[in-house]
Amino acid sequence: MVFNSLTFLAFLAIVLALHAMPFSWKVRKANLLVASYLFYAAWNPPFVILIWLSTVIDWFAAGRMARTTCPTARRGLLLLSLTTNLGLLGFFKYGNFLLDTFVTLLGSVGIAYHPPALDIILPVGISFYTFQTLSYTIDVYRGEMKPWTSFLDFALFVTFFPQLVAGPIVRASTFLPQCVTERRATGTQIGWGLTLLTIGLFEKIVLADAMLGPVADAVYSNAMRAGFLDAWVGTLAFSGQIFFDFAGYSTCAIGVAMCLGFVLPDNFRFPYAAIGFSDFWKRWHISLSTWLRDYLYIPLGGNRKHSLRVHGNLMTTMLLGGLWHGASWRFVVWGGLHGVYLMGERLIRQRWRGPNLLGSWPGRVTLGLGTYALVCLTWVFFRATSFPNAMTLIKAMTLGSTSNFAVGPMNVVTVGLVTIGLLGAHWFMRGRTLEDWWNQRTVPVRAVLLAVLLMSLVMVRGDDRAFIYFQF
Repeated sequence: MVFNSLTFLAFLAIVLALHAMPFSWKVRKANLLVASYLFYAAWNPPFVILIWLSTVIDWFAAGRMARTTCPTARRGLLLLSLTTNLGLLGFFKYGNFLLDTFVTLLGSVGIAYHPPALDIILPVGISFYTFQTLSYTIDVYRGEMKPWTSFLDFALFVTFFPQLVAGPIVRASTFLPQCVTERRATGTQIGWGLTLLTIGLFEKIVLADAMLGPVADAVYSNAMRAGFLDAWVGTLAFSGQIFFDFAGYSTCAIGVAMCLGFVLPDNFRFPYAAIGFSDFWKRWHISLSTWLRDYLYIPLGGNRKHSLRVHGNLMTTMLLGGLWHGASWRFVVWGGLHGVYLMGERLIRQRWRGPNLLGSWPGRVTLGLGTYALVCLTWVFFRATSFPNAMTLIKAMTLGSTSNFAVGPMNVVTVGLVTIGLLGAHWFMRGRTLEDWWNQRTVPVRAVLLAVLLMSLVMVRGDDRAFIYFQF
């Protein structure tokens, strides 16, 4: 079940109706829990068992931690949670990848090994709910929160359907306190929540699927024939597609949760207006970047160590962040490039003795556009279907190419206009929030904007693509 489907809209209407009924708060939370399991089971019912397993193990481990003061026992309980969750994630997400890598290594030394195919099916959203539930047991182990007393609340935290399969990755300390008192959305919250759902669907269906996705597909499926213009147009198309697709999902998730009275954290803050790469990761997939910071980078030592160690911590975090996105060395390279960017930025900040480029508008724009261009180069590895294709496109984008695939003038114009609009909007909104901007508009202006969005959704028909981050 995906947000951009009539089935989901019918499902949501039923859930909202039940949530508005005069049931007790406990019953309404139970309704949400059942709805969340049904939402997830719409993909593959048996995989609900994996969520149950993670939920029960982490509930048990955190509860036992609170009842023992023995350091060894506490570490053992944390290890139980880590091995269960990361073991499931490793098997289902990386089993085929590890086997293929092993076969390749054997082949490199002349050993031909042909194992039977594992054909492991990846449970949708496993990376998201694994990191979410792990944060709970780690926080309890650290003493940063106490074990929750209601299993119903905890189960709902793990499976809350708006953000279950593609985030934002919500912390227990953010979600669980909202379960204590009754959550009923006000008329203003419902209105804003439905507005966010409309905006998110517009981003996904119209911008990502209808306008940009086909161009990116055409270029990346003909990577070996792409020239300089083709490669850049296709990559700019994908840079917009992945933002509108993923930010669209997060916007929908936040809006749906708000209609139910729950508040989820922002996951994007206009990242293509970032000035530098540390700024980019404060704006892109914020729930993941802060998770990696708090549960990986800082425990490794963060920036409290000597320079070489700090760079190692940065690179380790970004490599694992890349691998989190997908079981492929292309994602590792994607993460590694961002690690190199972050290390280079840190060195430049430490040693730069030239003029303060951040002190002027032209300087900030130049640095921002440079950041965006380098981010686009990393997207090539994220989108390409193979290393040869990725390297061919990188070569075409940086050195030019005599190839002449030709994406077509209309595609060039479409991608160019959408990209200019995207960058302009991000720079305009760089220090603002969408909610504040919306509230500053008059009622007639809001009505016209909503009418345009809704008409676009009705008139423009995409190709019913799943959200890109469902594969992660």
